[in-house]
Amino acid sequence: MSTVIDKAPAVAPPVRTGRHSAAAVLALARFEARELLLQIPVFVFFLLYIGHALWKLFLPGDGMDDYPVLQSTDRGSQSVLPFLAVAVLMCVNVAALRSRRHGTDRHFDVLVMEPWRRTVAHALSVVPFAAVTALVVAVQFGRAALKPGAAGHGSVAELAVGPLVVLLAGVLGVLIARLCPSIVGGPLFIVVGFAGLLVASAVTGEKEHWLNWLYPVVSENGADPIPSDLLGRPAAWHALYLAGLTALLLCAAALVSGGRTRLLKALTVVALGATAVGIAGQSPGHEAGLTAARTEVNRTPARFQSCVVYGRSTYCSFPEWTGWRDDWARVADRVQRLAGGGAGGERLTVRQRIPLIYDLSSDAALTPLSTPGEVTVGTRWGGNRIPEFAVGVAAVLVAGDERTVSRMCDARTVTVMWLALAAQDDPAAAFRDVRLGDSTSGSALALALTEPVSMSAEQTRIVRELLKQPRYSVTARVKAHWTELTSPKTSEARVAELLGVPGAAEGARNGAGKGADEGAGKGEWCQD
Repeated sequence: MSTVIDKAPAVAPPVRTGRHSAAAVLALARFEARELLLQIPVFVFFLLYIGHALWKLFLPGDGMDDYPVLQSTDRGSQSVLPFLAVAVLMCVNVAALRSRRHGTDRHFDVLVMEPWRRTVAHALSVVPFAAVTALVVAVQFGRAALKPGAAGHGSVAELAVGPLVVLLAGVLGVLIARLCPSIVGGPLFIVVGFAGLLVASAVTGEKEHWLNWLYPVVSENGADPIPSDLLGRPAAWHALYLAGLTALLLCAAALVSGGRTRLLKALTVVALGATAVGIAGQSPGHEAGLTAARTEVNRTPARFQSCVVYGRSTYCSFPEWTGWRDDWARVADRVQRLAGGGAGGERLTVRQRIPLIYDLSSDAALTPLSTPGEVTVGTRWGGNRIPEFAVGVAAVLVAGDERTVSRMCDARTVTVMWLALAAQDDPAAAFRDVRLGDSTSGSALALALTEPVSMSAEQTRIVRELLKQPRYSVTARVKAHWTELTSPKTSEARVAELLGVPGAAEGARNGAGKGADEGAGKGEWCQD
């Protein structure tokens, strides 16, 4: 008896059509996106990111954001992105290693989808999170741009950095999983990469323009806003570099996973070319030309400005800030209406200025002007900037010019501060806000846009008492005694007497004379 064993019939391999393969990749990407959302780091960081954005949108602020400058607002959207990127990289890396960690890699051999398509699906699972980032960035910027006080021009390329960084982090997590199929690969890359950035920064500092722009995020925040044509940021080239690098890393991950199609190879070449073009475009530094242009605008701002006359005064601004001039005029006019003598009808020139900066991450002070009747205004407005500007206007009305104000250390400070604060809607709150340290007692510096105004403890007390009195009564006294109140020879005791403020209790008991009062007028900020 014999047994005949026939060969098993050959099974034809499944037909893989492009349409079915693409559908399978998208289906797997949707599944992995849902799984990625359930990862605690991704869920928590994106929840905090969205919550922070909603908090800034709907929570009433202190007025500092009522006048956004859009060429700074677009860069501000990049500040929290590194934290999101790290969370996405770690969780996508873990997700790409799930099958290896659970020992199910061999089961994929019987599936229609090739390994490199599964790699692409893992990378595409990050797209919804990049889209959420883009939506948050767009809403934040749109909200700022629609505010009545918005100034300047934003950049689409700057806004695109956020979504591109999130997408780049996810693709990088997949590539690390394919090159180093170990659970320690992702954390090891982050630690080594962070150490490498520290070493590179220590070796090159911040002077190597081309090296700085190889980082995914180059926010450069810190300095006051400047005209957009003086920024010198290759934002469009940087966005191209990030997009090309993301596509290149995705193609590399697919090639490592076995992808050998002509389309994939062609996309790799295109992505490599886009990355190279982006790097070449963003690498040339123009620091010398930018510094020269910024210096010229700093020293001769009138050449680049237009002016308009409101009432008796002239207001000059750079083209992107013309919408703020009527706000400046309202504040200056309210201060000037309280002044007496010739100051009440003086023709001021309010001129917008920018400090001399060498990069966008370092702040610098504005030097006082020596031109009589000229007042400095900056490129920020709203909140504390309003009483600070009022202090500058009042100081020029009292002292004549900003350079004299920087050396003023006498009882004229009382008149300056009352003029500036009495013109505010809430003088007591403005008094706290404009003083360094937010105090209303003791000696302190009152902030202005150029040099601060020093206040002794006695001057602070007199101003505080004046703000408690009806404004109309103090206004009448200020106008009646304007010449004496604006004289550097008038003592604090005499100023208090002219304005109807009781003298200091200690001085009243001891019968302190004029010389003692003049000595007390010099607080710790006025010591020679």
